[in-house]
Amino acid sequence: MWLTSSSIGRKFVMAVTGVCLVLFVTFHVLMNAVALIWPTAYNLVCEFLGANWYALIASAGLALLFIIHIIYACWLTIQNRRARGNDRYLVNSRPPQVEWSSKNMLVLGIVILAFLVVHLIQFWHKMQWQELMHHELAVLPQLNGAPVPPAFGTLFIQMAFQEVWTPIVYIIGFIALWFHMNHGFWSMLHSIGWDNGIWLNRLKTIGCWWTSIVVALFIAQAIVFTVRANQNYYTNDLALQEQYGEFWKEKSQAIVEDFRTSVQKVFANIDQTNPVAAQAAQADFLKENAPRYIEQANAVISSVEKQCPDLKVETLGELEQFKTFLEQNLQNIEQEK
Repeated sequence: MWLTSSSIGRKFVMAVTGVCLVLFVTFHVLMNAVALIWPTAYNLVCEFLGANWYALIASAGLALLFIIHIIYACWLTIQNRRARGNDRYLVNSRPPQVEWSSKNMLVLGIVILAFLVVHLIQFWHKMQWQELMHHELAVLPQLNGAPVPPAFGTLFIQMAFQEVWTPIVYIIGFIALWFHMNHGFWSMLHSIGWDNGIWLNRLKTIGCWWTSIVVALFIAQAIVFTVRANQNYYTNDLALQEQYGEFWKEKSQAIVEDFRTSVQKVFANIDQTNPVAAQAAQADFLKENAPRYIEQANAVISSVEKQCPDLKVETLGELEQFKTFLEQNLQNIEQEK
């Protein structure tokens, strides 16, 4: 197949995957802009782009594009080095302004890949992956001693950018991305045949502006995120606290409802006309399950106190009563032994 057997085909694959990745980077910077301008909406976007089938397909497709792009980049580099020594791309001419990036595309790609790994660990692994695995609160990433659910994108920004090294790594990655995309845009157009002298120069200029705007926005966002994180903006903002509180209200209601449903299932098969058997079944159920529900209730109550310190979450009153009910019943069972 010419896409793999010929140099032109391999460059074409590089160009097509490069176009897709440029579009994704553009989408990503726009999504970050939402976090900058409207943080609560950013959390809604994170929830929307969670472990849903369309988001998973998009993530898998994006990962495949990255893998193909990296494989073909290494393939072309090996081919070019064998053919022309240290030259990286077989092109007819290289404008002076892209000479350095042209010679170092593989190195730039490695820097970007390292940055991408850091970014995935700080965000994707703690968000979509955690949601996909349906991890319990106890094993979720924690901030200030409270679990951070996958939909709380702003708290993951807080966790990442309160670290001193994060903006440094990100800015280095963005600078490498600028050089890589700037030359890649020109090389991509050349590879697909848009090498007319007039239009190539125009498109190259457009590509330079596009790359510069995207990367400048990324750097500006990293700086603002760092400043806000060090000001604890994402934990102190009242609008965000209300959003966190809504989540924990739903979580507390889910815990109580799950308990009620479990009780109904247990007692559905018990002869209610036999009070001794019913009481014994109730005691067995509470001994086995109450500690787990109490632990979940404590986790939610603690999370609300830490993530919503300036709010009163009304539903937690019911959760506290539920917890007290379980604790008292467990105590009565122990005393009756």
